Amino acid sequence: MVSSNADRNHRLEVLKESVEYYIKKPVDTDYLYYTVKNLNRLLNINRRISALTGLPGNVQIHAELKKRISKKQEFSVLYLDLDNFKAYNDVYGFLKGDEIIEFTAQTILRCIHQLFLDDSFVGHIGGDDFIAIVPSIEVDEICQSIIATFDKDVVRFFNEEDLERGYIEVANRKGIMEQFALTSISIGVVIAEKGRFSNILEIGEVGAQVKHMAKSIMGSSYAIDRRQA
Repeated sequence: MVSSNADRNHRLEVLKESVEYYIKKPVDTDYLYYTVKNLNRLLNINRRISALTGLPGNVQIHAELKKRISKKQEFSVLYLDLDNFKAYNDVYGFLKGDEIIEFTAQTILRCIHQLFLDDSFVGHIGGDDFIAIVPSIEVDEICQSIIATFDKDVVRFFNEEDLERGYIEVANRKGIMEQFALTSISIGVVIAEKGRFSNILEIGEVGAQVKHMAKSIMGSSYAIDRRQA
């Protein structure tokens, strides 16, 4: 906001309304220029990093995939997301849902770094969707590690009643109670052997198919696409 009103209380009231910067007239053009420039830089940073998890966002995810394809590297892409997450949000609320998202991010990071400390990448696509890129086409161990760690620790986000019966109940739009299994994690893996993919869209299409396969299985599970080029 640019204003000639220099009253302190007025400026504070404006800032309380989420205005980022209050610039007093007469306007110093250099000051205005660098203020706008820095705000634009912050916007770009926010598009690159998830505010909730601190993980790289879609801009960096795409750049990482393009880099590995251009270098003709051999790697695997893990697409991970939560099962019945909407039902969990409906029962426990969005704040608890955010806690599960943060827990999932930390679980994936910890497991990936235990097995692939170098040349690995973990990103947050958005919501309950994550991606991990590892420099190997042998991924059974890492998938099993993520699932085992997630299933062991996720129980702390449920109350005793839901844990005992093994599901949560949510009223649908007609007011009828529906049952949903406790939140689990599904992993779809794309094996990117040298020369198999020419762009990231091809990887994404295969990733969507194989993740759908994993999500069709009850509970935490993973599926691996091993088709050749």
